[in-house]
Amino acid sequence: QVHFVESGGGLVQPGGSLRLSCAASGFLFRAYDMSWYRQTPGKERELVASIDSTARRKNYADSVKGRFIISRDNDKNAVYLQMNSLKIEDTAVYYCKVYHRASDYWGQGTQVIVSA
Repeated sequence: QVHFVESGGGLVQPGGSLRLSCAASGFLFRAYDMSWYRQTPGKERELVASIDSTARRKNYADSVKGRFIISRDNDKNAVYLQMNSLKIEDTAVYYCKVYHRASDYWGQGTQVIVSA
């Protein structure tokens, strides 16, 4: 079955950087677009970035454009989110997601806290 292991979250000061990783298994990773979402308490989960299966097309939320970079390694079945110039408002639980066989599959989430 589809399974993700996310890592890389933590506590960082404003202006700092973090790199999130999501290791995938249970499906043909190289054939699927992948996404990163985030969620804060009381708010809906929001799309942060997405990348197509070939890594040629990438899309970003306006709030992270120019600061975050999504990438993937199809040999390692992994997708990454490089987060730079972090702001307090980036504090959230970050999830990777795939839409596979008519269903959304989510990782367990990794917490990012941006605080002075």
